[in-house]
Amino acid sequence: MALRDVQIPIEEIYVPSKRRQTLDAQKVEALALDILEHGQTTPIWVRRDETRYVLVEGFHRLEACRTLGESTITAQVVQARQH
Repeated sequence: MALRDVQIPIEEIYVPSKRRQTLDAQKVEALALDILEHGQTTPIWVRRDETRYVLVEGFHRLEACRTLGESTITAQVVQARQH
């Protein structure tokens, strides 16, 4: 099954606390400028749980879009790993 890009409301995406600790404000600023100039070229990855989307990959892109005032973000919904 091929992944496809979907638009997801940013407020519906949960960022795990471990991931939030890795925030680099300079990286967010640089990505925001790039997104302003070229648009979002790489989707973030999220997985679905019972009530929300959980961020898997793309924390700085998510924060850059949030900084720009975007209400949605391009994402790919992936399956959670089975152990």
